[in-house]
Formats: sequence, C-alpha cells, structure tokens
Amino acid sequence: MARPDKAAAVAELTEDFRTANATVLTEYRGLSVTSMKELRRALGSNTKYSVVKNTLTKIAAKDAGVDIDPSLLAGPSALAFIKGDPIDAAKSLKNFSKENPFLVIKGGIFEGKSVTVAEIMKLADLESREVLLSKLAGAMKGSLAKAIRTIDALRLKKEALEGAPAPVAVVSEAPTETVEAEVPAVAVSEAQTDAPVAEVVEEVVPEVTPEVTE
Repeated sequence: MARPDKAAAVAELTEDFRTANATVLTEYRGLSVTSMKELRRALGSNTKYSVVKNTLTKIAAKDAGVDIDPSLLAGPSALAFIKGDPIDAAKSLKNFSKENPFLVIKGGIFEGKSVTVAEIMKLADLESREVLLSKLAGAMKGSLAKAIRTIDALRLKKEALEGAPAPVAVVSEAPTETVEAEVPAVAVSEAQTDAPVAEVVEEVVPEVTPEVTE
C-alpha cells in the first residue's frame, strides 16, 4: 500500500475508533461475499463492518487512544464499528454467528475498555435501548392513566358535592289549636272579689251664714 493510501486508511480507522460507541473484532475467514453482505445488512446502517489490515489497525487504535490486546489481531480481521446501540449490534453478531460458524467473535472495546467474547454475549442478551424505552413508556402511560382516573374521580366527587342542595333545617309546625300554657291557676278568694273597688269620700263643705247688718 502506498504511503498516502496508508495514511488515509489509518486516519479513517482512527476516526472510526473515536466515533464508535463500541467496536467488535471478528475473524471472517471462510465467509462468502454474499454472507458478508448479509452480515452488513443485519448490522444495519449504524454499524460499519470493515475488513482491515492488522498493522494499520494497531496504529489507528494507538492514535485514537484505544488499547487493543495484540492477540485479537491474529489472523484475518474485520471490525464492526458500532455507531448505534451496542446491544442491538451484539445481538446481530451473536445471531449471525450461530447460523454462520465461520464468523468468529474475538473480543472488542466497549465504553473505552476491552471486553471479552463472554461479555459481548452477555451484552447481546440484554434488552435493547429501544425495548427498555418502550417498556418505560408503557409504565409511564399506565401510571399517567391511573393518575388521570384518580383526578377525574375527585373532580366528579367535588362536582357532586357542589351541586347537591343545601340542607334545610327542619322546623316542626306549631299546632293549629291554641294550647293553654300549663301554668297553675291562682285561686282568688271571695273576699277579694267582694271588696269595693274604691270608697267614695264626700267632701263636707262648711255652711257659710250670711252676716246681717243692723
């Protein structure tokens, strides 16, 4: 490879290492061209699957600050640079390797750290971000619906209380017949009834005798 081409290839690999959310190293020996196309299709547009030269990969990884175990770069290598959800890509690689034994997963880089094949398989068994978000949305929707039902019930109860007629004080009707008060009668003595109301005192006017002049 000419020096300019080599420099360009290293620069491209370095950028792929820096921008990838995770990187999986594989051995593709024995895979047909058709199988490689199927694998790229399974990984989707958010994962770049590239056949690489090990010497250039070592240089690019060093330039990107990524530590790769040299044993992972033995034999023909192809790297899956995952730009999307690492769980989805790990699932695709795991499922494809079951049907195509020629694809060998050797290890990878996840969140800046080296991961083993076993750890990649565990990652593949996790629920994807999309599934988790869907479950979270469903849980939130259920909680929201419950809250709305509670609020509606309280509102209806309040409206029922506000629309109810005010309580009327019950006043017992007075009896139509006059009821004499049960007051003990006072006995009036006959002496009191026969007593004169008033005694008339006749004023006596002295009789004046006219004086006779002789």
